[in-house]
Amino acid sequence: MDPIFEVNLDRAAIPSGGASRALYLQLKAAIVDGRLRLGAKLPPTRHAKTFFGVSRNTAAEVYERLQHDGYVVARHGSGTYVADVLPASPFRAERRANDASDRRLNPFWLQPEVTRAINFWRDTSEHLPSTAANEIDFRPAMVQSRLFPFDVFRRSMVKQLRQLEQRPASRRSPQGDQGNPYLRESIARHIALTRAVVCSPDDIVVTSGAQQAFDLLARVLVKPNKTVVAVEDPGYPPMRVPFIAAGARLVPVEVDAEGLIVDRIPPATDVVCVCPSHQFPLGVTMSKRRRDALIEFARCRGAVIIEDDYDGEFRFDGIPLEALRNSDFADVVFYVGTFSKCMLPALRLGFVVAPDWALPTLITAKNSMDWQCSRLVQISVSDFIAEGHLERHIRKMRQIYRKRRQALLAGLKEHLDEWLEPQPSFYGMHVAALAHTALDLDRVADALVQRNVMIHTLSRYHLGQPAKAGLVFGYAVTDLTEIDRGLSLLRAAISA
Repeated sequence: MDPIFEVNLDRAAIPSGGASRALYLQLKAAIVDGRLRLGAKLPPTRHAKTFFGVSRNTAAEVYERLQHDGYVVARHGSGTYVADVLPASPFRAERRANDASDRRLNPFWLQPEVTRAINFWRDTSEHLPSTAANEIDFRPAMVQSRLFPFDVFRRSMVKQLRQLEQRPASRRSPQGDQGNPYLRESIARHIALTRAVVCSPDDIVVTSGAQQAFDLLARVLVKPNKTVVAVEDPGYPPMRVPFIAAGARLVPVEVDAEGLIVDRIPPATDVVCVCPSHQFPLGVTMSKRRRDALIEFARCRGAVIIEDDYDGEFRFDGIPLEALRNSDFADVVFYVGTFSKCMLPALRLGFVVAPDWALPTLITAKNSMDWQCSRLVQISVSDFIAEGHLERHIRKMRQIYRKRRQALLAGLKEHLDEWLEPQPSFYGMHVAALAHTALDLDRVADALVQRNVMIHTLSRYHLGQPAKAGLVFGYAVTDLTEIDRGLSLLRAAISA
């Protein structure tokens, strides 16, 4: 089948003499400026007269030159395509530089630290050639999606699609929508069972993942140039950006073996962001002494707490630990949860359990961003939870993650005890390990990329200057043999 070719070439500028050079320049310009997208198929040379007004031989000559210069690739038996990666172009670099300095753009989003924080999960390793057979991924917050019961969830989706097909169009206004009521009821039951969070479905606002939840909270809680927000350091970089964008002043607060050091929170702080159950990325659990002190701080100072409980469903040791948000502290704690870790990141569903006094404003802000999250996805997830599938999936993944966690800890002790000390952690899908001595772990991580091993250093999570070097080991997408092989490669890289 011939491709649709809608690029408007200037036929008048392609003379009979010198047609090859003129066509080459026009096609090259169309590729460089993006009118011919990466991977686009070019017309076959047998139709050169129709598309270009030149002979087949001339078109073949032009294609050959474009291929030699790296702008197109020829696929035997298929045709000629624009290359997926183009050679360096001064024109493209100049255009990017001009875009980045355009005065019409809000300068906040041009700051390198903002771009770096939002692009936190974009690794250089993702651009290197690799195969699934030899890739080892130790990055945290990854989810083993291939073990998800897609067949079960697919049936829920199909059932809801059939019901939507038969249901008449809704006359209800989207204004005031805080999420599907059935989903909010399912969420309330789920977090009461797994995290001891007692709340009503009316206390919940459904969001497009945890990131939108952070953005919503920043919009409703921050007064530009006045609000002080304390964040854990090290912590989750993308969470910081919405608060800075809203005009808050961020203050990094150190984390130790008991969690956030409450005594170091500035007295003028208005908002405190914490991961008390499984601190990200260190993995420590906030002690009861610190939890009580944090609540007392919020009550005495008129501050609020944002509790990020991103993977609290996965507990492996110790006694069950309740979330910070309970009925006694419901007036000062915003609880943020997500289905990205316990189900699938692709669902883009999260939620906020909010105090009564903040709900109307939070719903208004949510409706300002989008009227509602996908109704089909919401109802399907609700059905998935209500029928017990989520609980069964979590139980299954706990066993798998527990075995991988045990293998990781055993491997760290066997292969890397000389250099790294794992931090105590009873929850989640990753383990952090601090260096005993001064090590250039950024160099080690870069070296591992060349061996198809992806891992994060602790330095990339810090807002201030790191006190210690360390590595963060995610084990959600690495099987037992990959864990052992990856740790052996890590030992070799440190020893080099």
